[in-house]
Amino acid sequence: MTQTSMPPAPEPQRSFVLIKPDAVRRGLVGAVLGRLESKGLSIIAMELRQVDGELSDQHYAEHVEKSFYPPLRTFVTSGPSVALIVEGDEAIEVVRLLNGATDGRKAAPGTIRGDYSLSNRENLVHGSDSPESAKREIALWFPALA
Repeated sequence: MTQTSMPPAPEPQRSFVLIKPDAVRRGLVGAVLGRLESKGLSIIAMELRQVDGELSDQHYAEHVEKSFYPPLRTFVTSGPSVALIVEGDEAIEVVRLLNGATDGRKAAPGTIRGDYSLSNRENLVHGSDSPESAKREIALWFPALA
């Protein structure tokens, strides 16, 4: 009788998620967290934060010089947000799929934005788009865990 060994489980991946001020104002934090947890992602860290201009500029560094950034900065600093780190198999891609298309008007039903957003700017959630951005964003928002 030959024993076959299972391949090792993939290393869990971490992603940064920001539940933005519009979602907090609308009482959607629990719904967003529920979607992440129902999918099987683990919450590693979570904090209610008031984003200031400096943190916004650091987080959106690649957009600071673009014309759409000033209104985005005003929006993200307009009220508290919930910052979190999630972990799981291919967490970055999974979060982005759960979030849906950036423009809530075009996001597929069943996604967070598709079900709850009618805006491109006020689109409820942010998720890291690559392992490099996840590492940078986690270090920015949760330096003790980087």
